[in-house]
Amino acid sequence: MDTAATGLTFRDATDADVDALVGLIESAYRGDDSRAGWTTEADILEGQRTDPDGVLAVIKAPDSRLLVVEREGRVVACCQLEHRGDYAYFGMFAVSPLLQGGGLGKVVIAEAERAAGETWGVKEMHMTVISVRNDLIAWYERRGYRRTGRMTPFPYGDERFGIPQRDDLQFELLVKELA
Repeated sequence: MDTAATGLTFRDATDADVDALVGLIESAYRGDDSRAGWTTEADILEGQRTDPDGVLAVIKAPDSRLLVVEREGRVVACCQLEHRGDYAYFGMFAVSPLLQGGGLGKVVIAEAERAAGETWGVKEMHMTVISVRNDLIAWYERRGYRRTGRMTPFPYGDERFGIPQRDDLQFELLVKELA
């Protein structure tokens, strides 16, 4: 039995989830709390990862879903799915730092891929990852994503995305063909 999947509920986010989702996303990536997990960006970016307006925009966007994952009524993970023509974009992925490393992320990404294929009939999932995040990229590669070498610049100067602690940040596009 996959204990990571035990007792999970998947649902679409509502306006009432905004504060819990901001807290989850921030805790997974920024500040000292993020160091409890392995997805921290605290050494390369300071400041915020997202804010209530950013999360609400994803919830309200057409052709978009923000999946909330709960266990025992508590938000433990989330991810964004956005329909973009013949593919879906995967983003805003967060797992509670205290639950990282136990297989929950694998369960969430598999459900996201299934949901994107079922909802929109897409054959590919795309995502962007900060190119210096080698451990994270390797994790996605083990899930079947491939590096494309296609880079986009990091939005230096826009503190809505954080305050970079190095000058070589960029995003790399990862792609997976869905079954």
